[in-house]
Amino acid sequence: MAKKKIGVKTSQKRKSKIHRKLGKAPGTITYVGSREVSKSKVDILEYNSDFFEAHIPGNIEQIVAHKDIPTCSWVNIIGLTDEVFIEKIGKQFGLNPLILEDTVNIHQRPKVDEYDGYIFGVFKMLYIDESNALVGEHIALVLLENCVLLFQEMEEDVFNGVRNRIENNLGHVRNMKSDYLFFALLDAIIDNYFEVLEYINHKIEILEEEVYENPTNDVAQRIQQLKKEVLKIRKWIYPVKELVGRLIDSENTLITKDTKLFLKDAEDHAVEINENLQIYREMSMSLMEMYMTNISNKMNEVMKVLTIMASIFIPLTFIAGIYGMNFDNMPELHTQNGYFVVLGIMVLLFIGMLIYFKNKRWL
Repeated sequence: MAKKKIGVKTSQKRKSKIHRKLGKAPGTITYVGSREVSKSKVDILEYNSDFFEAHIPGNIEQIVAHKDIPTCSWVNIIGLTDEVFIEKIGKQFGLNPLILEDTVNIHQRPKVDEYDGYIFGVFKMLYIDESNALVGEHIALVLLENCVLLFQEMEEDVFNGVRNRIENNLGHVRNMKSDYLFFALLDAIIDNYFEVLEYINHKIEILEEEVYENPTNDVAQRIQQLKKEVLKIRKWIYPVKELVGRLIDSENTLITKDTKLFLKDAEDHAVEINENLQIYREMSMSLMEMYMTNISNKMNEVMKVLTIMASIFIPLTFIAGIYGMNFDNMPELHTQNGYFVVLGIMVLLFIGMLIYFKNKRWL
């Protein structure tokens, strides 16, 4: 699926602004991310089976007008830092302040809530950027009868495939209602999770090779980073299966029977993703055990060599120690060739022990 690949890396340290929410009443719209405050941008795709138009509205009234028109509209709101604008949009569309609070709360766990007249969902959009780093963005979706509101942090996203299908009248989007657009956007997010899993699997394979070949301290640090990354991804992805299931089981008239069939396919993908993610989680956890085992094996090899060297020199040191004593009544000290005889015995003993250790496969 086509996508843009620029974003904020999850590894980048961010200054938390969550303290801004402390002490405020529920439903207060407070952005808690680290992005610079800027005005939100809006672009709209309006379509039906015979009509398509993409435009940028000039004011809120032009945006809200798409709530009641018979054609289907995708209202894409880019930027979550403009709290005043988002509050105005929410009031005009009749959205509960609690969901607007979750819309700008980038730490919100993925969720789906049903209200009278609309369905609200929060998800995490994940993809790999051009520098091969994981990017995570906060996404909020609102399904209305003839309209879907999409709130996102950055302009870059994974929805180019959906845009292309709408613009070129491919697939089912132009022939279906807004609930199918809601599914298509959610499906684009879920499909991109497969690329994230491939990214994790590739990192695990690289680390496995390095653990066996060269288990350094740097490898241990990268294993710890991978474990944290997998846990973070699991926190974002794992709830999606349950949320899609809730949409399938929902009796809300906004979701048609035909769209529920497509949601079941998305649910199957979510199940597969969760299963693979659990496998990768276990593999990442076992990498540290493998690292410690290989470090122990290497240490054992060193100790083995040192032990063999000590075993060889112990008898030689014993012989040298005996004849290094300064007693007068040691007949061997006065033998003319005694030195050469003892030295020969020591050499033969050394060679014999090497042959013995070799036969035992200790060397």
